Amino acid sequence: MNLYIQQRIFTWGDKFSIYDAAGNEKYYVEGEILTFGKKLHLYDLRGNEFAYIEQQLFTFLPKYVIYRSGEEFAEVVKEFTFFHPEYTVNGPGWSVHGDFFDHDYEVTDGDAVIASVSKEWFTLGDAYEISFGADVDEVAALSVVLVIDACIDAQRN
Repeated sequence: MNLYIQQRIFTWGDKFSIYDAAGNEKYYVEGEILTFGKKLHLYDLRGNEFAYIEQQLFTFLPKYVIYRSGEEFAEVVKEFTFFHPEYTVNGPGWSVHGDFFDHDYEVTDGDAVIASVSKEWFTLGDAYEISFGADVDEVAALSVVLVIDACIDAQRN
């Protein structure tokens, strides 16, 4: 299954629409504005919150916590490396590696690919294609992809 993330432009704060392969909007993401650290909410089209992502402040390296149904699901931590960024997803035990500056990376569980992310070029605003592995919790994988995007955005700014 594939999902497509499209950044909404000309808006206050972070806003994304997430589409299925047929082009139908499936989820949307809204960021809180005027807060310390990044805070993102992942909703379905009826306004039900599936995930809440919160940046942890006062840490040496970027760290984000993903909450589902009010419970901590995972913690995404940028690892200390010299040559290229690496991320660990504590909780499910996933890792994230690839070319983050070109938005071409994978979320893996050992040798199994959870999600592959690639940037769509020549679009208005940032757009990404996410391909999920078989029997993957797409909300969990999508939440991790949103965290990686937040880290890349923070590094660019």
